[in-house]
Amino acid sequence: MPIELQDLRWAIIATQHRSLRQAAEALNIRQSTLSRRLRGLESMLGVQLFQRTNGGTRPTTEGLEFLDAARRIIGEAETITARLKSRSRGESGRLTIGIHASLSAGNLRATLIEYRKRFPDVETHLVDGSSDQLIADLASSAVDIAFVAEGHARWEGRSLPVWSERVVVALPEDHPLSRRETIHWADLKAEVLLVPLRGPGPEFIKLLANKLGCQDAGRLNHHEVALDRLLTMVGAGWGILVALEGATGATYPGVTFREVHESDGPTRLNFWAYWRKTNSNPSLRPFLDMVRERYPDLSSDSDPS
Repeated sequence: MPIELQDLRWAIIATQHRSLRQAAEALNIRQSTLSRRLRGLESMLGVQLFQRTNGGTRPTTEGLEFLDAARRIIGEAETITARLKSRSRGESGRLTIGIHASLSAGNLRATLIEYRKRFPDVETHLVDGSSDQLIADLASSAVDIAFVAEGHARWEGRSLPVWSERVVVALPEDHPLSRRETIHWADLKAEVLLVPLRGPGPEFIKLLANKLGCQDAGRLNHHEVALDRLLTMVGAGWGILVALEGATGATYPGVTFREVHESDGPTRLNFWAYWRKTNSNPSLRPFLDMVRERYPDLSSDSDPS
């Protein structure tokens, strides 16, 4: 018959009180019940754990050794239990988030910072990629949730509209357009435009085709490098970079940012959160709850599963 954790706890409490009567009162059980369980434990182990005298109950030498081990076992069991409960509530574990926009400023940065403050024991892992790559990663369970610009019609799982970001251009500081407070799409027709193939690059290509027309889109200069390298190229005079406001939090030598406007105000790209309905990661639910809390006016689905 295996030793139960309750037997270990009762033995520890009996030692703490040095009196079976007081220990039984602390446990809210009969003294006879406690005495019978302790004798049963001693019989199972084949060793006397306690000396019982008129002055009280004290552990024997063997009992002290047993109780030291019992405390370690109880401590480890409580630690494991607390860890599993925390993980089941999504308060620890790991959450993999797909992104394809800069984190130097904006809503995505603020959301991730708040999440880490609320759930510091969750290991947050970020995966970068284009919208198509991130959707594929979702489908293969490589990521738990992805934030994608302009939606994705082929996704058949769960989705939630979250925020929008203004479209900006990164300009060389000595460029004539840098003297303007805002820039309109027509101002870019004759410019060399740097377009990333990574991240939201495909969305930018569609946007440029829509705003400038395919035949008037200037010279689109495609590069398969990260945002920081593209901004360095802008500072070196290679051209103008189309980006999102999330990129404006970083400073690069010789680079300045300006919003791109239409007739009714800044051009914006809308962002959506995507995840699988069958995702069983407990850390996903509190993250989604926080996102809905931050953007309640954009929440159209009350079921976070």
